[in-house]
Amino acid sequence: MHGGCPYHCRVEHVGDHPDTENYGQLAAAVQSVRIAGRVTRRLQQSLQGSFLTKEDRSPVTVADYAAQALVSLTLPPGEAIVGEETAEALGAAEGREILDQVVQAVRSELPDVTAADVRAAIDRCSDPGGASGRFWVLDPIDGTKGFLRGDQYAIALGLMEDGAVVGGVLGCPNLPSDAGRGCLFVAARGRGAWELPFDEDRGPARRVGVSAVAASGDAAFCESAEAMHSDRDRHARIAVRLGVSAPPVRMDSQCKYGAIARGDASIYLRLPSSRTYREKIWDHAAGFIVVSEAGGAVTDAYGRNLDFSLGRTLDGNRGVVATNGLLHGMVLDAAAAVLPRNPEL
Repeated sequence: MHGGCPYHCRVEHVGDHPDTENYGQLAAAVQSVRIAGRVTRRLQQSLQGSFLTKEDRSPVTVADYAAQALVSLTLPPGEAIVGEETAEALGAAEGREILDQVVQAVRSELPDVTAADVRAAIDRCSDPGGASGRFWVLDPIDGTKGFLRGDQYAIALGLMEDGAVVGGVLGCPNLPSDAGRGCLFVAARGRGAWELPFDEDRGPARRVGVSAVAASGDAAFCESAEAMHSDRDRHARIAVRLGVSAPPVRMDSQCKYGAIARGDASIYLRLPSSRTYREKIWDHAAGFIVVSEAGGAVTDAYGRNLDFSLGRTLDGNRGVVATNGLLHGMVLDAAAAVLPRNPEL
């Protein structure tokens, strides 16, 4: 086993890197996310609004399908994956042109794949999740609308064991870093969180930690760029209660978790905007472990631990609050003052 960082980073420049039993699988995950990131970057630069529409009306781009196929094809075979997309729409007449583009994108990294390989790889990611076993949780393009705008998005890959998140890789191709454009965050349970350059040859990894802000009025907070994803009115009321004067940083995708983990912000609010909506596990698994291992705290809006053991949704939770830990109680108290007492509402 490599005697330092479990993610094949350049340990001679970083110092105290932990060994981990998840070494091999997280290394494979980093490679998978990097491959998918290279392709999605190219697609973001060239995509001219080519997308299908799912039943919930969110756009599904060539990049969503290509990233899911690439991660599925490059992770070790036989391992279960809970993924967001299915290939069903690609078999319909209106999806065949999209399928051709997806195959072309995947072949830019894996030249020998066929259309059948791509569809099978996408549909491999149909595991139901749950409280037992070991499986991956994948959001191939988290922040699809940000991707379409040419803004922030993430490739989020979490590792689950018996209903708990034990590892994760969060690829943020456009998030600024010391090494230039783009970075990855990697975390394993009990082993800390690390930031790697997006491009492997851009420099060493560094361990990251949350901010030391202890006064709520000094905190920066972030929220989703899309108003439909959270309750901005209640966010603003919470900010007032906390004495936060700075405007919120609005950012697509789980890049917000990365911002909390490395101290760019101290509070991330995603309060429920609908009585019926339930958070998906792929929208939070990787970010959750990265912030947790960076020293922060992540719960739902009512202070309950996130329960990833119930299948493909966080059915036992409402909303998400992530902080640097020091502010978590204050944020939850402020949230309690503006949220319905009944968490079902």
